[in-house]
Amino acid sequence: MAAAAYDRLSELKAFDETKAGVKGLVDAGVIAVPRIFHHPPDHDHHLHDATATTSCIPVIDLSLSAEVAARAQLVAQVKAAAETVGFFQVLNHGVPDELLAGMLASIRRFNEEPAEARRPFYTRDPARRVRYQSNFDLFQSPAANWRDTIFLDTGAAPEEMPPPLRGVVPEYTAQVRRLGAALLELLSEALGLPAGYLEHDAGCLDGLTVAGHYYPPCPEPHLTLGTTRHSDPSFLTVLLQDGVGGLQALLDGGRWVDVPPVPGALVVNIGDFLQLMSNDRFKSVEHRVVAMDAGPRLSVACFFRTHGAAASTRVCSPIVMDGDERPRYRSVTVHEFVDYYRNKGLDGRSALDHFRL
Repeated sequence: MAAAAYDRLSELKAFDETKAGVKGLVDAGVIAVPRIFHHPPDHDHHLHDATATTSCIPVIDLSLSAEVAARAQLVAQVKAAAETVGFFQVLNHGVPDELLAGMLASIRRFNEEPAEARRPFYTRDPARRVRYQSNFDLFQSPAANWRDTIFLDTGAAPEEMPPPLRGVVPEYTAQVRRLGAALLELLSEALGLPAGYLEHDAGCLDGLTVAGHYYPPCPEPHLTLGTTRHSDPSFLTVLLQDGVGGLQALLDGGRWVDVPPVPGALVVNIGDFLQLMSNDRFKSVEHRVVAMDAGPRLSVACFFRTHGAAASTRVCSPIVMDGDERPRYRSVTVHEFVDYYRNKGLDGRSALDHFRL
């Protein structure tokens, strides 16, 4: 009888109409996770391997890029990570520690303002360059995730942003774009291409979306997830995470491996567009965030991908290096790929499979 009375759509709408997100539930004193957030008990059959972290997720020192011999070693390290685990962490990346701390603090300040201050930014209009929402795929995915997000697209002016973000986001994104250019050079060389290919010829640095995630403490973390397993619809993602933990990557063999917080480091992962363009040489690895009773957990993901009208004309095609090699994907525009990804939602299936030949 209870199952028959459950109207999921009505509950989703009621939650969304509060425009207060998961933080609003926590502020209201919720002690049980609402059913719309429940993931099936068997939501993941893969095992969590807590012992594999150190050896599986490389930590790469970018200061090696200065001299020729050391750069060759650096390119080899990036190539190995991109071709195997799809994730690596970078140190000596040039983004000041105080800016990293300031960015996380600004996301926390915004999310911990009164709901009345957050609501004007709450929207599901993808045309808005600044969008605060809980679960971009709330009405598409099988289960909602225990997190809220503020998105800021390329071109968003400081005055469009919530006040807590205005003083730090422009400087942070400028620094991350500089880092992105350096990483794309290394990845170009790892593919045997000229250093500027991915940035200038492929347009991988054309756009940047910032996603500031806020994961409130969860009263029943075993029932839900912070973020469902997924891969990123980007060329490259640069992630800043706090010290709470919870990020995991799904490696070959079906093991969930922690991507641990490393002081001063930024996490880099290959996105779907680079897996497609590299013709499966690079891996866009699925990852998730587990829900926890600790927190809040804070993270800032910077997605490198083309935006706006240019997304309709930016075509991603497999780069076939060997005359005997065949493309494994059809060509696709950034707009078509992202549109498919958004409509599909985080349902545990890779968007790449839809475009595979």
